[in-house]
Amino acid sequence: MQTTRLRELLTADGPYDSVYFEDSHDTEDAAKRLELTWRDLRANLAEQGASVPTLDAMAEAVQRGSPPVGRSGRALIAANGEVLLDRHLPTPPAGTVSRHSDLPYLLPLVEYGEPAPVHVIAVVDSTGADLTAFDADGNVLSSETTQGQEHPVHVVTHAGEIRRHMEERVEETVKQNLQLVAEDLSKLAQRVGAELVVLAGEVQGRSALHDELPEQTRRLAVEVSSGSRAEGVADSELRKHVHELLEHARQDRLDDTVQRFNAESGRAGGLSVQGLQATTTALREANVATLLVSPAAQDSAATVFAGSGPEQVALQAEELTAIGAEEPVRRRADEAIAAAAIATGAGIVHTGDRLELMDGFGAVLRHD
Repeated sequence: MQTTRLRELLTADGPYDSVYFEDSHDTEDAAKRLELTWRDLRANLAEQGASVPTLDAMAEAVQRGSPPVGRSGRALIAANGEVLLDRHLPTPPAGTVSRHSDLPYLLPLVEYGEPAPVHVIAVVDSTGADLTAFDADGNVLSSETTQGQEHPVHVVTHAGEIRRHMEERVEETVKQNLQLVAEDLSKLAQRVGAELVVLAGEVQGRSALHDELPEQTRRLAVEVSSGSRAEGVADSELRKHVHELLEHARQDRLDDTVQRFNAESGRAGGLSVQGLQATTTALREANVATLLVSPAAQDSAATVFAGSGPEQVALQAEELTAIGAEEPVRRRADEAIAAAAIATGAGIVHTGDRLELMDGFGAVLRHD
């Protein structure tokens, strides 16, 4: 997970209230279940010391939030009467989480909220395409239509030479239309920084479009057997196919990170460390490219020391006083280490069952 957008969370004055829960809307009683879930979460936060203004702000966010499609999770982080983060999660959390603490609790966001690749969906037919670009959170970045010539794109019944001539005209018109789509699609993909391009719609159209795309865009393109430009046609099958592609891309990205960590761990002087001592040292030196977190980190009550800045973390207080930090304080490791990664611009990846790390933390380093 890229953490640039999370940095502003650390500028707020604590304490913070963090909640994670399932927010699926795939049953008739979804609204009632959400109401009961929030009631329990609010009670738990209140017992931990959350303020009424902050709880009210979170309640308003829950009530006014747009319901997701199908299975989903929800993350809310708030402080001082203001909701700082409100995000749908592609994977519903295994259970509800509520925490009132000095720092935001972000590891469940990493575990369940791994962002999707920025992507473009092109729904194609012989006359053009509807192009929609989405950011990593599923928000629409751009929605546009490329419309080519509508006539002739179908062969009417004729015989002999007239029919052959009509077929050639139709083929040429369709080809010109798809060339126009390919040009606009490539420009859009480049403009939004797309990591995936989904080609949907008529089978012949999407296959021909795939061939028309320039190499840079073609490498990102995947065809799916769903979607239609016809008015009134439901797109539930297309949404399902896109969801599967995005989930596959997320898993590939996580696998790549774990493989790099293992490769670095397997060579002398490799750019990887694990364990609280080595990881906090690397964070303090701003030498972490990617922080890795395994389930052991969230199952532990381990603590570290923190200084005045979020990047100042250490296993022993003396390590911080040696660099001028005054009165280091104890913080939960599962909060302070994530905050340090965000403050120093490191990415964060939850390894799940792919990798077990000493103390639940490890890192791919930036340099020796």
